[in-house]
Amino acid sequence: MDRPSAAASVPLERLRALCLALPEATERVSHGEPAWFVRRSPQFVSLSDHHHDDRVGFWAAAPVGAQQDWVERDPNRFFVPPYVGGRGWVGVYLDVEQDWDDIADIIEDAYRAVAPKSLVARLES
Repeated sequence: MDRPSAAASVPLERLRALCLALPEATERVSHGEPAWFVRRSPQFVSLSDHHHDDRVGFWAAAPVGAQQDWVERDPNRFFVPPYVGGRGWVGVYLDVEQDWDDIADIIEDAYRAVAPKSLVARLES
C-alpha cells in the first residue's frame, strides 16, 4: 500500500478511529488504499487518497436516499463517487472543512447498511 499523502494523514487517523470503534470492524487494503469491513466482508468505507482525482476523501455505503440528500445539502463537501455511486454510496471530501459529527453519522449509517442485524443490535445497546 502506498503511504497516505500528507493531506490524508490526519483525516485518515480520525476516519480509522471512527470505523474501528464499530463492532467487529476490520481494516485492510483494498485497491491500494485503507478500507473498512464488517468482519471479513462486506466493505462499508474506503479511503480515496488522490486515487481517481486530485482530491482526498472517502466513499461510504449509504441507506437509500442518503447519497442524494448529502450531495444536495453541500456538493462542496459530498459527492457521488465513481464505481459505487450507482449503488447509492456517498463520497465525502476530506480536503475541505468538515463537520466530524456528520462524518460519524455517515460512517455509522454505512456500517448499518452492510452489517448483520446482530451487530447492528450491538450499536443499540
